[in-house]
Amino acid sequence: MPISRLTVAPLVKRISPAVVNIAVAYPSPYAQNPLLRDPYFRRHFGVPDVALEPRLSAGSGVIVDAARGLVLTNAHVVKDGLMIVVMLQDQRKLEARLVGVSPDADIAVLQIPARNLKAAPLASADTAEVGDYVVAVGNPFGLGQTVTAGIVSALGRGLTPQSPVGLIQTDAPINPGNSGGPLINMRGEVIGIR
Repeated sequence: MPISRLTVAPLVKRISPAVVNIAVAYPSPYAQNPLLRDPYFRRHFGVPDVALEPRLSAGSGVIVDAARGLVLTNAHVVKDGLMIVVMLQDQRKLEARLVGVSPDADIAVLQIPARNLKAAPLASADTAEVGDYVVAVGNPFGLGQTVTAGIVSALGRGLTPQSPVGLIQTDAPINPGNSGGPLINMRGEVIGIR
């Protein structure tokens, strides 16, 4: 009798169309300085013009409402961004609008103007238990999905002892660019944002 392999591949295939790459343009720190906006001053001190160009950052996110184009990500991924661009698995690039942010929970809601989206299902509140197997999925730098796995290590953790938000702690590693991607349970439901 052949031994069947243990795999999370079916879960990843099911959720991957909902996992997006998020690129964010941030103002250059040099652009904040009025002296460095002066071309003479920059030339005199050897600061190249390119130093004033916006900086780019990348993260991940997950579509949770296909009809309205709602995407969840981490607040720190999009914080203070000048422009947010979401790239779908089919390579469509769409400018996103920031709908809301919860800094305490480190969650941001974006909206994209797209049709034919695939959303990931959300788990019912408080369904995770310590010891549950979980999978973290991301789309770093628009290169396609990366996946890590682990277990729920603790529940109800806060960013600070005074934090009113109870977070899920997991030992599933976060690869570069995966911040903001979904943490899913073994039913393929989103239980958290990494």
